Amino acid sequence: MGAERSFTVVGDNSMPSYPISAEERLDSHFFIQWNLKRWRKSEFRQLAEPDVGWYGFQLFCEAHDETPVGTLPTNERLLAKALGITLERWQQLCERDITPLHGWYKVRCDNGEVRYAHNVVTEVAEEALKSKRRNAADAENRKVAKQLKDLEAMIKERIGAGQLMNNPMFLDRFNAFLEEHYPGKQRREALVRQALNEFMEAQG
Repeated sequence: MGAERSFTVVGDNSMPSYPISAEERLDSHFFIQWNLKRWRKSEFRQLAEPDVGWYGFQLFCEAHDETPVGTLPTNERLLAKALGITLERWQQLCERDITPLHGWYKVRCDNGEVRYAHNVVTEVAEEALKSKRRNAADAENRKVAKQLKDLEAMIKERIGAGQLMNNPMFLDRFNAFLEEHYPGKQRREALVRQALNEFMEAQG
């Protein structure tokens, strides 16, 4: 077969920019949201020869572990290695009417690389990143809620200053004071007592 082909585009301002930053990661992402009906009706699924279809699907999966997420390198040797086949075998597959790279196109990434992207793979990766952010936000909200609950219980039951809760804004403001002045510190009774005195003095 022919020599290895590696695609590089220099100074092409018409090339689309990839929407996902190279800094985004999906390291704990073990599932792909897959639209089965869309896949079954896709041109690639219906027209690709079985071996091409298999390798093409493997590339869909491989892209989720790449940087940026959802892209593929343009170097043929790297693509062949990702699929566990020889470069010659890869080049043979790319001579078919429908190739494993069907639907993939070149984009410029924010790290300066030119890579392959696929509209459906990009869409799936973006949804996974949104889900990751939602999960992180939910976890943070649960953490703050527990933090406030524990702080309220300590002030009421151990410090004996439950009257402070008559001010509906007190708990949030005191918690913010602790975050600012004692970040990362364990909120033992002695520390909370000290911080509470400091907070009340600061309030005048």
